Amino acid sequence: MDSIGRPLRHFLTLLDLSPDEAGALLQRATELKRLVRSGERFEPLKNRTLGMIFEKSSTRTRVSFEVGMTQLGGHALFLSPQDTQLGRGEPVEDSARVLSRMVDAVMIRTFEQRTLERFAECSLVPVINGLTDRFHPCQLLADVLTYQEHRGSIRGRTVAWIGDGNNMCHSYVNAARLFDFELRIACPEGFRPDPANLAGAGDRCTLMQSATQAVENADLVVTDVWTSMGKEQEQKQRRQAFARFKVDEALLGNAAPDALFMHCLPAHRGEEVSAAVIDGPQSVVWDEAENRLHAQKALLEFLLAA
Repeated sequence: MDSIGRPLRHFLTLLDLSPDEAGALLQRATELKRLVRSGERFEPLKNRTLGMIFEKSSTRTRVSFEVGMTQLGGHALFLSPQDTQLGRGEPVEDSARVLSRMVDAVMIRTFEQRTLERFAECSLVPVINGLTDRFHPCQLLADVLTYQEHRGSIRGRTVAWIGDGNNMCHSYVNAARLFDFELRIACPEGFRPDPANLAGAGDRCTLMQSATQAVENADLVVTDVWTSMGKEQEQKQRRQAFARFKVDEALLGNAAPDALFMHCLPAHRGEEVSAAVIDGPQSVVWDEAENRLHAQKALLEFLLAA
């Protein structure tokens, strides 16, 4: 139970939602987006506070959660490692016990998934995964919302993941399970996603030998940076390994004629994606970035509104 007696829900991975809950949450995100664009005030989280713990820096995550809480009538509190005892060696569990007695929810952007899980195990309030090395579920809510806006339901569609088998790839695997689409994954040898995570998705996910194979007639093509935060020392090795996994016009040309392109940003034009693709007519990355705000507002309302 949470601090006011409701069943306590966390959002540590996409699979913390049922398919019905996820579908309803995205419908609600669409409605909240309409409300804010029409200028209507809607403040179900008035006097509520979201604690935001950042062990990894971010632009989109901080701004979207902070603005989202403001638009919902609440307040967001930014905490960096320099601002908390967590950054000075206090056990994660102790930080959770203290902070969850003072705030109404906690969003954590950190390195290890287990850090997030340890915090949630001792928290009295909902804990949200703002990103770990393992998963990035909030981004997937935004991505599926964006696809839905442009092309309708993603159910039964074909999605191609090109590049690193990283936290975004793992979350796309979970999304294939939750939203029932086919996911083709093309990664270099040695950079493939965790087999255990893939196994859970059954036949919805397939590892492909080449990016061209993965993209063929796909409805959505997605990539991410080749070198994620914290892996900068591998940059030279990764550039060599990923050279055949760049999303350019030639590769995208193998997808369905009305295929969309997404990237969670920040992007390195000329590396994992060409400027012609990310700035081209099939790219919806700016809608995708904005939809972090609307999807997360729906998530906050789902977890917190009485």
